[in-house]
Amino acid sequence: MRLGSIINGQERSESNRDTLEVKNPFNQEIVAELALAKKADLDEAVTNSFETFHSTMKKMPAHQRGEILRNAADLLEENAEDFAQTIVQEAGKPIKYSRDEIARSVQVIRFASELAKNITGEVIPMDAAIGGENRMGLIKRIPLGVVGAITPFNFPLNLSLHKIAPAIAAGNTIVFKPAEKTPVSAYKLVKLFQQAGLPDGVLNLLMGTGEEIGSPLVTHEKVHKITFTGSLPVGRKIRETAGFKKVTLELGSNSPNIIFEDGNIQRAVTELVKGAFAFSGQVCISAQRIYVQKSIYGRFLEQFIKETKALTIGDPTKEETDIGPMIKEEEAKRAKLWIDDAVNNGAKIEVGGTRNGAILSPTIMTNVEHTMKIVSEEVFAPIVSVIPFDNEDEVIRVANDSIYGLQAGVFTKDIDRAMRVADQLEMGGVWINEISTYRQDNHPYGGVKQSGIGKEGIKYAIEDMTEMKFIGMKLMPKD
Repeated sequence: MRLGSIINGQERSESNRDTLEVKNPFNQEIVAELALAKKADLDEAVTNSFETFHSTMKKMPAHQRGEILRNAADLLEENAEDFAQTIVQEAGKPIKYSRDEIARSVQVIRFASELAKNITGEVIPMDAAIGGENRMGLIKRIPLGVVGAITPFNFPLNLSLHKIAPAIAAGNTIVFKPAEKTPVSAYKLVKLFQQAGLPDGVLNLLMGTGEEIGSPLVTHEKVHKITFTGSLPVGRKIRETAGFKKVTLELGSNSPNIIFEDGNIQRAVTELVKGAFAFSGQVCISAQRIYVQKSIYGRFLEQFIKETKALTIGDPTKEETDIGPMIKEEEAKRAKLWIDDAVNNGAKIEVGGTRNGAILSPTIMTNVEHTMKIVSEEVFAPIVSVIPFDNEDEVIRVANDSIYGLQAGVFTKDIDRAMRVADQLEMGGVWINEISTYRQDNHPYGGVKQSGIGKEGIKYAIEDMTEMKFIGMKLMPKD
């Protein structure tokens, strides 16, 4: 399968282009061949999106935008299995988790469809100010223009839609640069939107590298906003080079989960096995640090090891598989080095710690130090550290001692303690009696500190993809 960029509805896959192979992470079979975009394609795509915004999208009524999104959701639901199998092939994500991603993606588009018709403004009481009598103030929300969407490999459909669906709902056009490792689902998504009735030029797809396409997209003068999910170093560079553009950055994390002695141990164990190891830990809010109060530490760890050992590792196409490959063997090697470095400095492997090609076995670490990479940095692999603590003040201090602050989980039956801890954790979001890895698509999602800037969640993304415009009127007295 040879795929190319799609600009103004036309695919660019000429034979004279440089190519890049997309390989199945599990068996290294070639999934697709990309005909790579060039700088000239980027300029054409942005200019076309800019012109389409002014000629078409800016004038499209809300009910039409909502209908296109509704059509797209219905089409994705009809083709759910095909999209799920595509994600298995290009990302190595086990089929049961790939199906979950499609179900969430359908819901994201439906949320956007509903909210497209509910973008409201405000009436300002102008007479609240001295001299404001006989005046009326209106605030409207208007679309920005061209949105540059740069997306990651780990949720290639859902995280793309968290950018594309609200952009369409708000009346913007999009230049879409997916991850080079997972472009097939992106290509199929653009085709699906075409089938749903989205006009050509509203969603332009660029198949290219970050250096060739991503960097100049960020700095292009006709792009009004960049929305990016990915690594902290890339996010930092985007922040530095985006100029006056609006920017939403969803970056790294090393999410803490805190289990107090009165928490439901069994529920915490069962959910954290999934939260730490689903899709081989390649999730921004994956449970990476688990703090357990000392009085229950032994019981928790014993059960956590037992349920981790019960996970099925292997072929991601199999229904029973829990753990498949990481996105590339190089990533598995990097994670294994982090494990070995921790062991050499006194940490203990309770289970896992072995690598077979791109598959890293689910790994539980104890006796860790805060300075170890597996604790202080974003591991983005199936590695979790279990750490004992004495009291509330101590665990809040160590949980907050990080450059990251995306999402956390707290397990306790004490509502007063739950709210105290939630208020003191330096996170964009805190779940009580739920793991850090849980995310719904309609709540504000985004981090503090170096975990990012801005919020996703359809309603909140739409707000970031519109601008407030004030219109004031002086009401003339009756003659």
